[in-house]
Amino acid sequence: MGTGELIPRLIAQVGNANLGMALAVKNGFITPQGGVTALGMQRNAMTAEQRALDRDNDGRLRTYDPLTNRTKLT
Repeated sequence: MGTGELIPRLIAQVGNANLGMALAVKNGFITPQGGVTALGMQRNAMTAEQRALDRDNDGRLRTYDPLTNRTKLT
């Protein structure tokens, strides 16, 4: 799944719609009423590479590995 599929991607990853929605609320991507937040819109527009780099943003230079969907220190 690519950009623009935040909620379906999250639900597919956890395998349960209720858990996926609960995680999206907990992470601030959607409101408890189901509306998308500014953070949710930002994450929804990101590619897998951008999300991985954003997740691991600790100030150190990293590269993205598309085979594992993870980043490595450069």
